[in-house]
Amino acid sequence: MLRTRMAQGAVALLALAAGQGASADEDRTAWRLFVADQADGKVTALDRDAPESRWSFEFAGPSKLYASPSGQAVIAVQSDNDRVDFLRSGIALEGHGDHADIEISDPKAFDAHLTGPRPFHVVTHGHESAINFDRGGYVSFLGEGALQGGMLEATEFTQNRAHHGFAAPLGEVIISSVASDAPVEEDSAPPRVGIAAYDDDGAQIGEVQTCTDLHGEAFSGSYLLAGCKEGVIAVTEAGDAAEFTMLPYPESFPEEKTGTLLGSAAMQIFLGDYGRDSVVIIDPTTAPYFTRVELPFRRVDFVLDPAKPQYAYLLTEDGTLSRLNMLSAQIEGSAGITQPYSMDGHWRDPRPRLAVAGDRIALTDPFEGMVRLVDPASLEETATIPVEGVPYNILAVGGSGLTH
Repeated sequence: MLRTRMAQGAVALLALAAGQGASADEDRTAWRLFVADQADGKVTALDRDAPESRWSFEFAGPSKLYASPSGQAVIAVQSDNDRVDFLRSGIALEGHGDHADIEISDPKAFDAHLTGPRPFHVVTHGHESAINFDRGGYVSFLGEGALQGGMLEATEFTQNRAHHGFAAPLGEVIISSVASDAPVEEDSAPPRVGIAAYDDDGAQIGEVQTCTDLHGEAFSGSYLLAGCKEGVIAVTEAGDAAEFTMLPYPESFPEEKTGTLLGSAAMQIFLGDYGRDSVVIIDPTTAPYFTRVELPFRRVDFVLDPAKPQYAYLLTEDGTLSRLNMLSAQIEGSAGITQPYSMDGHWRDPRPRLAVAGDRIALTDPFEGMVRLVDPASLEETATIPVEGVPYNILAVGGSGLTH
């Protein structure tokens, strides 16, 4: 069922300040990086082109960082500390048809936060952000309008039971992962067995669709995709319900599965992992749906280019950064950027993470204590930015517009 509650300490934030020192109608580009520490609760915010402008925020524990749909809010999920904090990014873009306005101010922490049992996956779609609380059995939906106003009014959707899953709005329905009803031992999480549609009151619509070991989800165009053992399941709107289509992995593929998915916002295409040493380009409209690209080393991280949607960038454990053309399924260039980071060991050991910040790729280098900036065309390093501690997860927020 759905219910609404106010976050602890919810208050309205100050209105965004005007561009710092900007004259009227100046055309400005601004990119801000948010870097979370791997070992403690510190998040560092800095301006990409003026890294001496930086701010530090202390949270309860290490964070995974997500941007709200507009990029005006940063969501800092601290899974091991049962807490989600929020930052105002200080970058606000407003479209006006033939141009956009940009307002730039200092980043600021919300006084409000959410608490709940093991927050994990965050899915953003449309004007909402959805945070799955794995040990709570519910998902908190946050409207973008309220976030921009500094309010954390969460609408909660109750899942069939607590599990490591997700829920997201799709048209008139909510799509949620479904866990097995079978008993589990102590604190073990129940396995994911499927996916289903629900109405606003939490009532299930239709049957649970089989999707064993469901993990990973993304939106692109009119599709929501989720990774399964059997294939990737595609979900589309169908009036006040949803339509589900299983896209089976080709028989020629090795026996692996997709568990991480990224969806392009500019064209209908997806990029997913497939095992540890390959990725798959997915077109949900045309069989055989999948194009597999094998990598020479295991994959560390990958990211899409929002401004050049045909491109994705992949970092492999030998320290090589590669540019993948998703239209041709070809690696067009590669360059060594960092020292090797082995994928053996714990899944959360410090390893580089990628973000695209306009005309630069930003990647953390935890062993060196820095963020590296790379030209996506030449794959040459253009700058290094020292960051204290163990820089790990990274988020880029920004764009171009006029200041008035």
